[in-house]
Amino acid sequence: QVQLVASGGGLVQPGGSLRLSCAASGIIASIYAMGWYRQAPGKQRELVATATSGGSTNYADSVKGRFTISRDGPRNTVYLQINSLKAEDTAVYYCNAVPLRGSSWTIWGQGTQVTVSS
Repeated sequence: QVQLVASGGGLVQPGGSLRLSCAASGIIASIYAMGWYRQAPGKQRELVATATSGGSTNYADSVKGRFTISRDGPRNTVYLQINSLKAEDTAVYYCNAVPLRGSSWTIWGQGTQVTVSS
């Protein structure tokens, strides 16, 4: 069974930084795409950033220049470096994986809370 385990969330002051991590287990082959989504209270889940095994990345406009996604391919791990945090970044951040390119097979992690507050 393939699982994603996310970590690294917490409470941080505006302007601060965090690094989220998400590791996949139960799969040997390199995962095609891994990424992060977030869901704020009362809002729909939204894309934050994704990265493919080929090195392509995609970011939501709201996080460009502040968030950086990276992957450790052999370990099927994805990271999200979050800088210059704002109150509106407060949300539960979910790790996501699409193991096979072009497939509808999607895996979600359990989510990690990021709270930005002074």
